[in-house]
Amino acid sequence: MEGGNGGRKGERLNGLPELFDIVDAADRVVGQKTRACVHRDGLRHRAVHALLFNARGEIFLQKRSLAKDLNPGVWDSSCSGHLHAGETYEQAARRELGEELGLTHPISLRPVCKLDAQRETGNEFVWVYLGESDGPFRLDPEEISEGRFLGIPDLEREIRVGPDLFSPVFVHLWSRLRHQFLLRAAR
Repeated sequence: MEGGNGGRKGERLNGLPELFDIVDAADRVVGQKTRACVHRDGLRHRAVHALLFNARGEIFLQKRSLAKDLNPGVWDSSCSGHLHAGETYEQAARRELGEELGLTHPISLRPVCKLDAQRETGNEFVWVYLGESDGPFRLDPEEISEGRFLGIPDLEREIRVGPDLFSPVFVHLWSRLRHQFLLRAAR
């Protein structure tokens, strides 16, 4: 994912610069600009994060490739990415599951919250989706250097001890959703 996170993906799409919808404060499309312009000018745009859990209730985290231009080598959501111009949030979440994790079979995704565009999200409106999958995953090495399932108590401890080991957007969204997952893990 780019927003707040940055990446190589989307620098060119089918030989053309990737276009993002730019949006107003109410998340209404007001135009389109290239990825480079959106990030250079700090324009509001859209992104998704998907959090996948296995049958044991562990969350799958990806470690961002060292080739990423922002936040390389840190842990992040199961998958994340920008919306292409004209794409819906759910379409983007499903596309990212395929591109980053190789998940081409349909899985149930549930939207759980929308984060407002702000500094902590890289000026992106972000819809967060939940899904369940035990894999197997086929990680895109240009996007992800490794992945792992982690129990919620272990994730809580790792974020508390080393928040800089995680993308800022992931830490922000986790702080918004953590109570929901702590309750789930306690069951």
